[in-house]
Amino acid sequence: MTLRNYSMCYASCMTGRTHDLAAFTALTYIMATKPLDPISLPTVAVALTANFLGALAPDLDQSTSSFWGKIRGGSYFGKLIAPVLGGHRFISHSILGVLIAGFLVDKLLILASGFLIVDMTVVWWAFMIGFVSHLVMDTLTKEGVPWLFPIPIKIGFPPLYFLRVTTGGKIEKYLIFPSLLLANAYLFYTYYPKFLELIKYYLK
Repeated sequence: MTLRNYSMCYASCMTGRTHDLAAFTALTYIMATKPLDPISLPTVAVALTANFLGALAPDLDQSTSSFWGKIRGGSYFGKLIAPVLGGHRFISHSILGVLIAGFLVDKLLILASGFLIVDMTVVWWAFMIGFVSHLVMDTLTKEGVPWLFPIPIKIGFPPLYFLRVTTGGKIEKYLIFPSLLLANAYLFYTYYPKFLELIKYYLK
């Protein structure tokens, strides 16, 4: 990756920790507000892992992404796969990309069900929540997201470019990231009885 491309990414991409926290916040919200059937502890563990992977998966189109950094030899595979996906902020950052990812992950989980005894439906949803949360957060950055790919339009919010987030900048560090932490604290405080029941279920 050239210095110019790296600089462009730095200005337009959320940091990995923000994506992870946003994905976890979205998952926490779903767990807190939606009726859930009891699930096994292994399912919880695999679902949390899937959620974090989903939060980073759209950046498979970037060889220097946090996703590849977590895998042995990831930079090598990233250099092979990124061009196939068309480069950064291309198909993997669109509604079409969401649909393709959902289809492929579903097939992968079907294969994994042969040796992982967990609720794959829960795992699939956890991954997809993380995936979509990534796109939502990237919509706040200066580059925007091509939600309607292959239509060559990148959508950003707020509409005014100068109001959008610069990665690692003050808005992300001192507003977005702390806000996500506060959102989690609020959810755990507000829905404390529900989370307590879940904990009691797993400690039986």
